[in-house]
Amino acid sequence: MSQYVSRLGRRSPATASRLRLPYRRPRRVAMLSVHTSPLHQPGTGDAGGMNVYIVELAQRLAALNIEVEIFTRATTAAVPPAVQLAPGVLVRHVDAGPYEGLAKEDLPAQLCAFTHGVMQAWAGHRPGYYDLVHSHYWLSGHVGWLAAQRWGVPLVHAMHTMAKVKNANLAAGDTPEPPARVIGETQIVDAADRLIANTTEEADELVRHYAADPGKVAVVHPGVNLDRFRTADGRAAARARLALPQDALVPLFAGRIQPLKAPDVLLRAVAALLDRRPELRSRIVVPVVGGPSGSGLAKPEGLQKLAARLGIADVVRFRPPVGQEQLADWFRAASVLVVPSHSESFGLVAIEAQATGTPVLAAAVGGLPVAVRDGETGFLVQGHDPAAYARVLARFADDPALTPRMGAAAARHAQSFGWDRAAGATAEVYTAALHAHRRRVRSHHG
Repeated sequence: MSQYVSRLGRRSPATASRLRLPYRRPRRVAMLSVHTSPLHQPGTGDAGGMNVYIVELAQRLAALNIEVEIFTRATTAAVPPAVQLAPGVLVRHVDAGPYEGLAKEDLPAQLCAFTHGVMQAWAGHRPGYYDLVHSHYWLSGHVGWLAAQRWGVPLVHAMHTMAKVKNANLAAGDTPEPPARVIGETQIVDAADRLIANTTEEADELVRHYAADPGKVAVVHPGVNLDRFRTADGRAAARARLALPQDALVPLFAGRIQPLKAPDVLLRAVAALLDRRPELRSRIVVPVVGGPSGSGLAKPEGLQKLAARLGIADVVRFRPPVGQEQLADWFRAASVLVVPSHSESFGLVAIEAQATGTPVLAAAVGGLPVAVRDGETGFLVQGHDPAAYARVLARFADDPALTPRMGAAAARHAQSFGWDRAAGATAEVYTAALHAHRRRVRSHHG
C-alpha cells in the first residue's frame, strides 16, 4: 500500500460495523454524474465502467441505510424528472442544454444550467436534506464544489480518469484532453474534502500530478457484481447460446470503440498471428462487443475498415453493446478477454471477465496490474506492440487447457472484489469526510 493511502480504503465493512465510530454516517448523499446517466447502456456513447460503478455503489450504499440521489443530465424529453432505480436510490434528470447531439466536450458550457437544476431540486427540501456530495468525473466535480459549499456539507470526489494521465499515455492520432480540463481537475482536487482513488497507483498520480494532500486520498477498489458475473453453466453452454464454435480460439474485446481503448491492437495482433500461423484461421473468432464513443465517433467505421485492410474481416464479428446479463455470457464464452487500453483507471471489465472464469490479456497500465495477476489469472503486456499480444494469443491457441486453468484462478481472484466491500469502504470515507468537515467548520468559527 502506498504511503499516500488513507487508512480508510483498507478496512473491510465487517470491521467497520464493529468499530463504534463516534461520527455518524451520512443519511442521504447527493451523487453527481453530469455526463453519463446510470440508466444508460454501458458500451454506448460515453457510458462505460463509470455507469456500472455508480449504479452498483448506489444500490449497496442504500443497503447500508445511506439514501442516494443521483443527479444526471436529461438526454431525452421522454424521461421523467425522477426515476426510482432501486429502494433508496433515486435518479434525478436535470435539464441542461439540448437533449440530443451534445458531445462531452460541449458540456462545460452547460455546467451553470446543470448547477441551477441541482439547486432547484435542493430548494424544495428542508435545510440539511443532503449530508454530503459525491461527484464523479471532473465535470460533476465543478457542480459538486459549488453545491457542497452552498449546502455547507463535505465534498467527496472520484476522478475516474485524469487529463494529465491520459495525455501522458495518448494513442497515436488521438486528441489530447484540453488545458481547461487540467485546470478544472486541479481546482477540484484542492476543493474536495476527500478524494477516492480506485488503486494505489491512482492515489500516487493524484499526489504527483495534482499536488493532492495525501491525507485526503483514500483507495477503494471498485467491485464487481458477483451474482451476475459468475461461472454459471460454463464456457460450452455460453458458446452454444452465442453461436460460437466450441473448439475456436475466441479473443474478445468488450468496451467502447475509441483510440484510448485500443481495440485496433487486438485486430493487428490477430493479423500478425494469422500471418505466422495461417492454419489457425479456421478456428479463430474475434468478437468486438461495443459501440463507437468519444474520439472514436470521428470514424465510426474505422475498426471495420481496419479489419478489412488487415485481411481478417472474415474472423472478426462486430456486435453492438449488450446488457450486463448478455455481457457476462460473452465473457464466459471467450478464451481470453483482451484489454489493450492506453490508459485505464481500473478496468472493471477485467474483473468482470475473471469473475466468469475467463483469463485476461491486458496492457500493464493504470489499475489493470491490480485487476489482473500476471501469469496467474492472465497476462500483462508492456506497451502496445501487436506482436507481443500475438505471442500471448498463440499460447492460448497451442494450450487449450490454459483458458480453464487460468480461468479458475481468475474466478477465485475476482471474489475479493465484491461491491459490498467497496460500499463499506466508501461509507467509511464519507464518515471521515463528515468528521473532517465538522472539525474544519468548528475551528473556522472558533
